[in-house]
Amino acid sequence: MNFLTSLAQQILPQCELVLRILLAGILGCAIGFERKNRNKMAGVRTHAVVAFGAALMMVVSKYGFYDVADYDASRIAAQIVSGVGFLGAGIIFVRHNNSVSGLTTAAGIWATAGVGMAMGAGQYFIAVSGGMILVLLQVLLHKIGFLGRESYYANLKIIGDSKRVSVQQLEQYFLEKGIHITGLKVSKANREQTKIELELLLPPSCNKPDLISELAERKDIVSVKG
Repeated sequence: MNFLTSLAQQILPQCELVLRILLAGILGCAIGFERKNRNKMAGVRTHAVVAFGAALMMVVSKYGFYDVADYDASRIAAQIVSGVGFLGAGIIFVRHNNSVSGLTTAAGIWATAGVGMAMGAGQYFIAVSGGMILVLLQVLLHKIGFLGRESYYANLKIIGDSKRVSVQQLEQYFLEKGIHITGLKVSKANREQTKIELELLLPPSCNKPDLISELAERKDIVSVKG
């Protein structure tokens, strides 16, 4: 009985700590669910594990070294912040046309670690509020057009009639639509057709399928692919 009583006295105070870690994982799931619905690279499992791990490390940092004199509990917390940065860096990548992807997801993972740290520290209200605010930010910034919409890159391959198509006219056409040409390659497909490969930076208001349809209607263009 003495052993069981001693064991219960050790375990029961840690139940709340386990609850903190569990709640952090649940908040991570909620944040990751929004990312998953947008087909992002890091989804439910990644965010859940990041929040869970951050909470676990925070609990260990705060309560695991109570028997060490003059221990600085903030040191592990600081290492979590910098360590998660490497995880986020692995999600960010640059395409061949210099467009960057994954920045928002990486920032979300970094913020999710903060939510887990807050829960691990016992700041329930801050952790739950932070998780809800993070989800709302990600949702609203996609819903509100002028805030969430950004310029994006696109590649087009145009086959034009060699006697009619003019690169200068195409450049003027894109300029009038606010489309920037970041890359251009012109070659002969055959004696009658010219192949034009374009790397474009499209404004948020430009719809790529509509642009392709509009180009396909031009008399100097045989086909458009993108």
